[in-house]
Amino acid sequence: MQKSILITGCSSGIGLDAAHGMRARGWRVFASCRQQQDCDRLRAQGFESPRIDYQDTDSISAGLAEVLEANGGTLDALFNNGAHGLPGAVEDVPTDGLRFIFESNVFGWHELTRQVIPVMREQGHGRIVQNSSVLGLVAFPWRGAYVATKYAIEGLTDTMRLELRGSGVKVILIEPGPITSKIREKAIPVFERFVDWENSVLRDRYEASLLKRLYESSGPDRFELPASAVTDKLAYAVEAKRPKARYYVTTPTYIAGYLRRILPTKAIDRILSDI
Repeated sequence: MQKSILITGCSSGIGLDAAHGMRARGWRVFASCRQQQDCDRLRAQGFESPRIDYQDTDSISAGLAEVLEANGGTLDALFNNGAHGLPGAVEDVPTDGLRFIFESNVFGWHELTRQVIPVMREQGHGRIVQNSSVLGLVAFPWRGAYVATKYAIEGLTDTMRLELRGSGVKVILIEPGPITSKIREKAIPVFERFVDWENSVLRDRYEASLLKRLYESSGPDRFELPASAVTDKLAYAVEAKRPKARYYVTTPTYIAGYLRRILPTKAIDRILSDI
């Protein structure tokens, strides 16, 4: 029987590549997007594309119901992927901004996952794959809000992995580093909405670093890999008989994981403080 996977955040980047890559591997792909126009575009490409907006609980329930109805009430895999950034110093990110990013990067993932787990428990198998980040392992300056959401996902996922032992449901983390995507571009309106950098005591540092990184294209980051590198690890996560708990992607993730194991916190802080 053809296996099925629901992938979120498929309008571009990692999600879009994963949708094409898993379909090419013979999976029935439900490629969800936040905006209806993106769903329509994917449907024109032959995908089944329910609208799922992590900040809209009704869309989560309706989107999953659409998937289950189309697939006979079953689902083999879920890839939680959709997320966005909120750059800025932690002291300049208002609490409403933190709530906003947690709604899409954590709470929406949790809601969809909670609704999928009973389905997978009932059928006796399933894979829940969470797209975390190198920023779920170590913290970088100016990315505090995003780091907080990825640390939260890491903790929730590790706990679910323990709680679902023996159920047939496997919970797996993918931890990419720099991947070609539109996450930086999509973070700009969120940054402009929430961060008053012009009145920050750190204004000079914004102008010297963060603003240039946000608004000036300087080409790919060092060690940046295409989105297909994540799709390759997703395939392992959902197809391996005994999947790993974690799959690193890109050299910086391997380095971060190694440094976190061998160095004291003060040493890691010195290395990361100027990134």
